[in-house]
Amino acid sequence: MNRVFPRIPSGCAISGIMNKKGKRISGVDIMKSIALMHDRSNGLGGGFAAYGIYPDYQDHYALHVFYDSLANRVTAEEFINEHFNVDASEMIHTRKVKSITNPPLIWRYFVQPKKNKLLSSELTEAEYVVQCIMKINSCYEGAYIFSSGKNMGAFKGVGYPEDIGEFYRLDEYKGYIWTAHGRFPTNTPGWWGGAHPFTLLDWSIVHNGEISSYGANARFLEMFGYKCTLQTDTEAITYIFDYLMRKTGLSLELAVATVAAPLWKEIDRMDDDRKELIKTLRTVYSSLLINGPFSIILGTRNGIVALNDRIKLRNMVAATKGDFLYIASEESGIREICPNPEKVWVPKGGEPVIGLLEGVKSI
Repeated sequence: MNRVFPRIPSGCAISGIMNKKGKRISGVDIMKSIALMHDRSNGLGGGFAAYGIYPDYQDHYALHVFYDSLANRVTAEEFINEHFNVDASEMIHTRKVKSITNPPLIWRYFVQPKKNKLLSSELTEAEYVVQCIMKINSCYEGAYIFSSGKNMGAFKGVGYPEDIGEFYRLDEYKGYIWTAHGRFPTNTPGWWGGAHPFTLLDWSIVHNGEISSYGANARFLEMFGYKCTLQTDTEAITYIFDYLMRKTGLSLELAVATVAAPLWKEIDRMDDDRKELIKTLRTVYSSLLINGPFSIILGTRNGIVALNDRIKLRNMVAATKGDFLYIASEESGIREICPNPEKVWVPKGGEPVIGLLEGVKSI
């Protein structure tokens, strides 16, 4: 008899750990934190993002790739080798875990754009890399680049998050930022590419919620070269932050005010200058407003940002102790690894929790 999983709209778990001084810690704590929230997921997706894990290749883009077959890998590698200098490549090391079945081929490459290709493209380096990623993910069958930042990486798949962490041997990695996700998919399938985090360059997103604005978000993004191919709303959130902050140059504050816009009655109470600015954002980027319940953790090389929707339909708790910032869907997920935090609070809807590396002024 097939087991029937009930639809639990508040399902999914997120967790994040950051050391503000850049001290690297193993993946053990983030695995413990997300494992405690086991019942918020159903085994159809788990994953992690980690920053600072590749110090020997910190100036290289680390491409993590899923392949359906060896033939798919050979074809995609022709494109990678044509557009990048590949200084190292290998299968990502995993260990056997009973509950993890039928994984794809999982490969990683440490690359830098070929200078002649970059110059002839007349693109910035970041945009060149993004366009190459979009090309592979939309045009190369059986190949999917699921992580592409510098000195960071995503590790994800179909399974409970604690099993995914064991599968990828995350206890052997060290990073100064870790985020994690346990998935309970409601409207989209459970498959390796659809697990969280979703990444692009140094951005990573883990998300608990359901985005009703996905269609409008995706249509806007595709006008600017993004390809939403992964059958999940969370992919669009990653691209929205990339578009607003990298391409458009908005500050984090204004990007947050775009995706989690203040209510109109709140805007009406603002000072005139502020009111006009927020109204302009809501007009110009109306298609990038994220509608629906969400709590997210945005990871970058400089820090993390945690954010709820404006009316706080998804739970999220934050805590600090010493140089560490903790975020989780439940306070228990924090106390499992930090029993006595100095400060614990529940962020208000639409008000970001921002953690920056020491000496860094902006995400």
